[in-house]
Amino acid sequence: MVPPPPANKPHAFLSAIVIVGSMALMDAYLVEQNRGPRKIGICIMATVGDLCFLIVLRYVAVWVGAEVRSAKRGYAMILWFLYIFVLEIKVYFIYQNYKADRKSLDALARKALTLLLSVCVPALFVILVAIDRMEYVKAFKKKEEIRNRLFWVVVDLLDVLDIQANLWEPQKKGLPIWAEGLMFFYCYILLLVLPCVSLSEISMQGVNISPHKMMLYPILSLVTINIVTLFIRGGNMLLYKDNRVSGILMGKNVLAIILKMCSFAQYRRHLRNAPDAFGTELRKNSVPSSRSVQRPRQTAPRDQTAPHEVDACERT
Repeated sequence: MVPPPPANKPHAFLSAIVIVGSMALMDAYLVEQNRGPRKIGICIMATVGDLCFLIVLRYVAVWVGAEVRSAKRGYAMILWFLYIFVLEIKVYFIYQNYKADRKSLDALARKALTLLLSVCVPALFVILVAIDRMEYVKAFKKKEEIRNRLFWVVVDLLDVLDIQANLWEPQKKGLPIWAEGLMFFYCYILLLVLPCVSLSEISMQGVNISPHKMMLYPILSLVTINIVTLFIRGGNMLLYKDNRVSGILMGKNVLAIILKMCSFAQYRRHLRNAPDAFGTELRKNSVPSSRSVQRPRQTAPRDQTAPHEVDACERT
């Protein structure tokens, strides 16, 4: 069994602080929303759930170090998945409590919840990318490419969290129940899956970053974030007169669509030119050299008796 790789202590400490701190603050929201004896029960359940979560992470770290080929990448992806899975469950119950208690329009607490998520979730993603450390990336250009991708993922995370925050922040006219549930779980799935795709793409590439291997996340984010959330915000603004729709993030979606379409056009042009260059190089390599010497064909030795000798022997 392969032992788990040595952990980087500063990154492990930062990731533990972000995870434990955000979970504790979510628990504080849940406890505060309940009163009387129920508050004690919620506190006990939240504490037990957090302890189970930390125990699961401990055993997952050992398993990933022993089984996954790239332990750091695998652990980062599984850690992100488990963290978002548990965090969003708590956020869902907090949102349902706010929805049930519409008389309590504590705008400050709701804004603080949005701020907490918009800081902790992107911060953990940045830390998980830094855990891999990418010491193999020596060139400045490659580091800039990775920082570029990291920037776009963080902006996309903030975009999804802004859509989700529209559910618990006070609004004049609420959305239908089916629309609220669909919006919440759509954002939930995006937060679970898309950062894992980006972590895989960033971590598996070394110095030779192939363009065709780095196109999955841009394509998925173009469709699921930039286009779909643009329609969601437009629908909230036109149908429900929602004044809290972020015009800045709508502008970001439009610019991202334009930039990514230009990148895809450039990539297709690169694909069209690549076969021509490959064919030219192949023709150059296939031209026979004038100094090449042709070897004479070797005939197999005749070890069998001639037919007429066989007939003569049979007649005698």
